[in-house]
Amino acid sequence: MDALSRYEPIIEEFNAFLDACERPLPTTVRVNPIEASPDRAVAALEDAGVEVEQRDWHPGVLEVDTGKPGNTWPYVHGWIHGQEEVSCVPPAVLDPEPGSVVWDACAAPGGKTAQLAAEIEDDGLVVANDDNLGRLSALRGNCDRLGVTCAAVTNTDARRATLDAFPNVEAFDSALVDAPCTCEGTIRKNPDALEGAGAEASENLGRLQSDILERAVELTREGGAVVYSTCTFAPEENEAVVDSVLDAGDCELVEFDTGLDSVPGLTEWSGESYDESLTKTRRYYPHHNDTGGFFAAKLEVTA
Repeated sequence: MDALSRYEPIIEEFNAFLDACERPLPTTVRVNPIEASPDRAVAALEDAGVEVEQRDWHPGVLEVDTGKPGNTWPYVHGWIHGQEEVSCVPPAVLDPEPGSVVWDACAAPGGKTAQLAAEIEDDGLVVANDDNLGRLSALRGNCDRLGVTCAAVTNTDARRATLDAFPNVEAFDSALVDAPCTCEGTIRKNPDALEGAGAEASENLGRLQSDILERAVELTREGGAVVYSTCTFAPEENEAVVDSVLDAGDCELVEFDTGLDSVPGLTEWSGESYDESLTKTRRYYPHHNDTGGFFAAKLEVTA
């Protein structure tokens, strides 16, 4: 846990935060409304002998008392998908409309892609991109199992993505950048998550993340929304990235509320100051909702 000590100045109840990071993570699944309603999925799980607790902030997020939800028949039939609770936040925040065209810039293994497809009621287009060819099979497999028919899978470096493959699309209506990150927030399910973490690693990744987010803003129509998210606590990968893209003047932050406990983003860190609007971003800590750690920002494209 030494890698987390640098966050003590910014996290209230820091000892509670550390204690939460050492506890096992509850097992949660997301109901796939393309195939089943929350009530139907809950009934099916309970019939299979699985106890279920529905989350107040999102009726489709369920805590289950099995460590292997993939062994249940509702999972096999695509009614549910194993997804960490706070990982369901970014697509819910983006909240795209049915019939819209959405870019998922870093899509594999596909949980958020399928959630985006559900948000648009499988009516429209979700361009699910990932630059890692080896991960595309998982992306395709999850979309197939969950009954997603509106997704088109692409394999390119998101920093250099274009709309050339979609001649009828002039711009995306919205975009999700769930960026590759140091994954510190996954420590509860991945004990090795902190290996190699630290300021230097975060600064290096921040350059990549900024480039991807900048490209998402460029490819999204004026008035469209872009959500940026990571599963790390590092300001170098969170507020600093968003701040760098705000400097271009093509987007602005908007407020959102998921119903989960969270705290505002930072406006300064390690001698650096960020735009005051960074308080509209949200930080989700493990000791607040008994989840992993996450960061989310919602941008509106203005040019």
